[in-house]
Amino acid sequence: MTHPFRRSRFFRHTLPDANISELGNIRSLHLGTPTIQSSMNIHNPSELVLSYSRAMMGWMLFADDVPQNILQIGLGGGSFARWLAEYLPEAKQICIEINPQVIKIARASFCLPPEGEQFQIIEADGAEYVQILNRSTDLILVDGFDGVQIIDELVGEPFFHDSQQALSEHGIFVTNWWSGDKRYPLFIQRLRTIFHNRVLEIPAETHGNIAVLAFQATPEDLRLASLKKRAETLSQQYGLNFLRMLADAKARNPHNGKAFQLKAA
Repeated sequence: MTHPFRRSRFFRHTLPDANISELGNIRSLHLGTPTIQSSMNIHNPSELVLSYSRAMMGWMLFADDVPQNILQIGLGGGSFARWLAEYLPEAKQICIEINPQVIKIARASFCLPPEGEQFQIIEADGAEYVQILNRSTDLILVDGFDGVQIIDELVGEPFFHDSQQALSEHGIFVTNWWSGDKRYPLFIQRLRTIFHNRVLEIPAETHGNIAVLAFQATPEDLRLASLKKRAETLSQQYGLNFLRMLADAKARNPHNGKAFQLKAA
């Protein structure tokens, strides 16, 4: 599906070639470099193979309700699409992908959910598309790399502002960044400015990736004891190590020993 919301950079710059590799039962997507952008277990397609993708599910520790409308920016190999379709089938997903090669390969080789009412792929620029939304999205998942580094338009204050405007009352913005990027502190500063310091970081288990969460409203319960109980329940329900995520978040973010501290700017 072609969508009118594209940025001119789509036409100014050549998008990286998308290709796949396989090692055992793991199929991976690459964008012009050996760096793995997304991976799928052929024998268990809904599994979140890469640690950063698991860390990005840390938003579930803080969400009181199942999101009804989810926006994904960056399709990749469809890891989030498959997992969400498996475990949160009632949620509607819209996935924005600028690279038509990625869409073609994902449809052909990465076991995407059926496209229709619950899951749509739109070929467009995510930084542009988010501008048309107004308080209508409960969860935004951003995973936008060009094969070398994160896409500049997805780490600027205008994009963070547009995403904040797109989120519903208790919506959550989640993005994947690399802690080794020298611009990382600048990205965090920008996000904190737009979301009034309502930001938490959840380091992935490997490779220096960090899932960064920003909240439209301060979560109702930030007590560590309550979150631990919630993590135990979620771990059993969804098969992800939420206890590990909580421990990593505790090590990374301010708290007073009893609760995370998110203070409005």
